[in-house]
Amino acid sequence: MEGSTLLLAGTAVTIGFIHTLVGPDHYLPFIVMGEARGWTIRRTMLITFLCGLGHVLSSVVVGFIGIAAGLSLSRLEFFESFRGNIAAWLLIAFGLIYMLISLRALYRRKKHAHPHHHHDGTAHEHEHDHFSGHSHVHISDRKNMTPWILFLVFVLGPCEPLIPLVMYPAASNNISGVILVSMLFSVVTIATMMTIVLAFRLGLSRINLKPVERYVNVIAGATIAVSGLAIQFLGL
Repeated sequence: MEGSTLLLAGTAVTIGFIHTLVGPDHYLPFIVMGEARGWTIRRTMLITFLCGLGHVLSSVVVGFIGIAAGLSLSRLEFFESFRGNIAAWLLIAFGLIYMLISLRALYRRKKHAHPHHHHDGTAHEHEHDHFSGHSHVHISDRKNMTPWILFLVFVLGPCEPLIPLVMYPAASNNISGVILVSMLFSVVTIATMMTIVLAFRLGLSRINLKPVERYVNVIAGATIAVSGLAIQFLGL
């Protein structure tokens, strides 16, 4: 392996790890949604892997097309930035909508007492909520759609450092260098995502979350929205 390719490979590994570690949007959605929706560890890891794969492959495809078409780095960066804005706003919207739906469901679960008076003069109260009946259908639908929404957001979300810092310098050497560096960046990014998600999920399983259990969906939605806001306004 040439020295320049070896240097780029090391750069790809380092940037892939740091970029994922400092970007909470790479793992927080899976941690909070896995806990809120009651996903098993296995399902959480599978969804994380698939979303991570879509995340890196979309940038790899864009990079290869750009290199093959001879597009300038500035054009590719503009396109990736445009995709990033869309993904960030989608993440914000998803988090806010999920939070509002969860707040509504929380309110509807709140029990209300209603007095009843009978003709014989007796009176009593009974409690009920406004969540029973057909509502479970909507919850099930929301639960099934969540992984697909996350996948769409991550496919649209670019790996910002991949093209300017890895693929373009590699392209000046040879195509095998482009493939090697792209694979290393992708593997490290996905592995880091999965490792962080697994560590948090295992850690949360040891914590008593009963006091906040009823609010877990609201917290999950708020966390995802904040992650999107951090991307959009803080550049994380």
